[in-house]
Amino acid sequence: MSELIGQLTSVALLASLLGLVVAVFFYFRVKGLPEGTETMNMIARYIREGSMTFLVREYKVLAIYSLAVFAFLFFAFQGQGTGLLAGLCFLFGAFLSLFSGFVGMKAATFANVRTCQAAREGSKPNALLTALDGGAVMGLFVAATAILGLGGLYYFYASDPHLATALHSFAVGASSIALFSRIGGGIYTKAADVGSDIAGKVVEGIPEDDPRNPGGIADNVGDNVGDVAGMGADIYESLVAAIVAAMAIALTADPEYILSIFTSGQGANEARSLAVTLPIFLAGVGLLVSIVCIFIARALRQNSPAMVLRAALIVPSVIIGIVSFIIMPMLGVSQAVTYALAAGAIGGAVIGLITEYYTAWQPVARIAESTKTGSGTGIISGLAVGMESTVASLFIVAVVAFIANAVMPEGMGLFGIAMGAVGMLAGTAIVMTVDAYGPISDNAGGISEMSGLGKEVRDITDELDSVGNTTAAIGKGFAIGSATLTVLALFSAFILEVNHVRIEAGLAPLVLKLDEAPILVGLLLGACLPYAVGASTMIAVGKAAQAIIQEIIRQFNEIPGLREGKAEPQGTAIVDIATKAALSQMVLPGCVAILAPVGIGFILGPAALAGMLAGAVAVGASLSLFMANAGGAWDNAKKFIEAGGLEGHPKGSEAHKAAVVGDTVGDPFKDTSGPGVAILIKVMSVVSLLIAPLIATIS
Repeated sequence: MSELIGQLTSVALLASLLGLVVAVFFYFRVKGLPEGTETMNMIARYIREGSMTFLVREYKVLAIYSLAVFAFLFFAFQGQGTGLLAGLCFLFGAFLSLFSGFVGMKAATFANVRTCQAAREGSKPNALLTALDGGAVMGLFVAATAILGLGGLYYFYASDPHLATALHSFAVGASSIALFSRIGGGIYTKAADVGSDIAGKVVEGIPEDDPRNPGGIADNVGDNVGDVAGMGADIYESLVAAIVAAMAIALTADPEYILSIFTSGQGANEARSLAVTLPIFLAGVGLLVSIVCIFIARALRQNSPAMVLRAALIVPSVIIGIVSFIIMPMLGVSQAVTYALAAGAIGGAVIGLITEYYTAWQPVARIAESTKTGSGTGIISGLAVGMESTVASLFIVAVVAFIANAVMPEGMGLFGIAMGAVGMLAGTAIVMTVDAYGPISDNAGGISEMSGLGKEVRDITDELDSVGNTTAAIGKGFAIGSATLTVLALFSAFILEVNHVRIEAGLAPLVLKLDEAPILVGLLLGACLPYAVGASTMIAVGKAAQAIIQEIIRQFNEIPGLREGKAEPQGTAIVDIATKAALSQMVLPGCVAILAPVGIGFILGPAALAGMLAGAVAVGASLSLFMANAGGAWDNAKKFIEAGGLEGHPKGSEAHKAAVVGDTVGDPFKDTSGPGVAILIKVMSVVSLLIAPLIATIS
C-alpha cells in the first residue's frame, strides 16, 4: 500500500473511530439525564424490555441464518481458495449491522422517557436536544461501523488478489441482515400500530396511546424495532453497498479509463488503487461533516424544530461538495469526481424535499379534503399522491445518474454513478440521526399520554412528534432514492465483474441485448419478485393485526374495570403476538432475496440474472417509493384532521374515521412493504455481485 493510499485509508478509519467516540459520549449524556416520575419510568421500562426481548429473539433466528450462509459461502468459494475468507467477512458485515442496531435502539429507549421529562419541565429546546442526542447515537454508530468495517478490510487486503471477495461478502452480510431487520421490525411495528389504532380509535373510541389500550406498549416497542433498529440496518446496508459498488467498479475498470480521472502522472496500478480508495475516504469525510452538522443542529435547538431538522438534512450535502472540491486537486484527482459526488449529495437532498412536500404539505390537505365523502375517496386520493410522488423522485434519481455519467471522462461513467451514490449517502450519520429522532419523540408522546402528564406536556411532544413524522418520511424517501442509485452502480459492477472473469477465461464479454430470450425471461422474473415480497409482508401485517385486535377486544370484554381505567391491561400478550408474527413471517422474503439470484444465476446464467436485476430495480424502485410516500401522506392526513385542519370535521367525525382507515392501509405500505422491497433489490444485487465469478462462464 502506497503512502498516499495508506493516509487516505487512515483518515477514513480515524473518522469512524471519532464517530464511535462521539456516539458513546451522547449515549452516556442521554443516560445521565433526569428520568421523570415512577409511572413514566415504569412505562419506559416496559418499552425497553419489550424492544430488547424482540431484538434478542430476532438475533437468535438471524444467528441460525448466518451460520447457514457461512457454510454455503465456505463450500461455494472453496474451489477458489477463499471459502473461509468469504464466510468470515459475511459474518463480520452481519455482526456490525446487528451491533449498531442493538446500541442505537438501547439509546433510543433511554432517550424517549428523558425527552418526555424535558417536555414535562416545560423546555421544548431541551426535549428536542435529548431526542436528537438519542438519535445521534444510532446515526453515528451506523455510519462509523460501516466505514470501520470496510476500511479495516481494505487496509489489510488492499494488496491481496481476493480483496473483491472480502468486500462483496461483507456487503452480503450487511444486506441480508438489513432485509430481515427491516421486514421483521416492520411487521412487528405495523401489526401493533394497526391493531392498536383500530381496536382503540374505531372499536373503543380511545386514543392508541391511552393507558387503557392493551396495545399501547407494543405500539411504542414497534417504533423502536422498526424505525430505529430496522431503519438503521437499512441505511447501514445502503452505505456499505454504495461504497462496495464504487470500489468494485474501480477494481475491474480498464486501466486507461481509470487514468483519465487523474490530473497528475500516476502509474496504472497506483491510479487503480487510488480510485478504489476514494469511496471509503470520501465516506469518512462525509462522516466528519455529519459530526460537525450534528453539533450545529444542537446549537440551533432554540429555533423551530422543523427548521433545525430540515437544515440538518440539507446543509451537509452542500458542505460535502465544497470539501470535495477543495480536496480533490490536492490528491491529483479530476474535479469530475467532485461533480458526480455533488450530484448525488444534492440529489438526495432534493428527493428529501420532494418527499416532504408530498407527505406534509398541499397533497396531504387534498387527501384530508377527500375523506369528507368517505374512506374510499380518501384511499383513492392517497394512491394518486403516492403515484405522483414516485414520478418526481425517480426523475431526480435519473437526473443524478445522467449528470454523474456525463461529467466523467469516457469509460468512467459507471464509476461516476457509483460516486453519486456515495455522495448521496455520505451524510448517512446526520440522516439517520434525524430519522431516529422521530420514533424517540413519538415514544415520548406515548409515555406522556399513558402517564397522564397533561395537555402542556403533550403539546410539546406532539409538535416534536409531528416534525418527526415528516423527517421519518424524508428518511424513507432518501433511503429508497439512494437504494435505487446504489443498485444501478451494483448492476454495473456485476456486469464488469462477469466480463472481467470471462476475459480471463478466454471468453467473449457478455453483451446484453433486450431481444434475447434469457434477458426477457430474467426481466419478467425480476419484475415479479418485488410484488411477491410486498404481498407477503402485507399479508403478514394483516394477519398479525387481526390477532392483536381480537386480543384487545377480549381484554376489554373480560378484564373488569379496564374500560373505566380501574384495571391494568395485559400489554405483554400483545407484544408476544406481534413478536411471533414478525419472526415467523420475515423468513420467506429473506429467502427470496438470497435464493432468487443464486438459482437464476446458476441455472440460467449471467445474462438472465442481469435481466432479473434490471426488472427488479425498475419495478422495485417505483413500487417502494409509491408505497412509502402514499403511506406517509395517509398518516399525515389523519394527523391533519386531528389537529383541526379540516374545518367542520373534528377528531371523531366521519371524515376522521375515513382518514384512520387510510392510515391503516398506509401503515404497512410505508413501514413494512415499501422499505422491504427497497432492500430486496439491494440484497439481490450484492448477492449477484458476490457470485459473479462463479457463474460468469455459464452458457
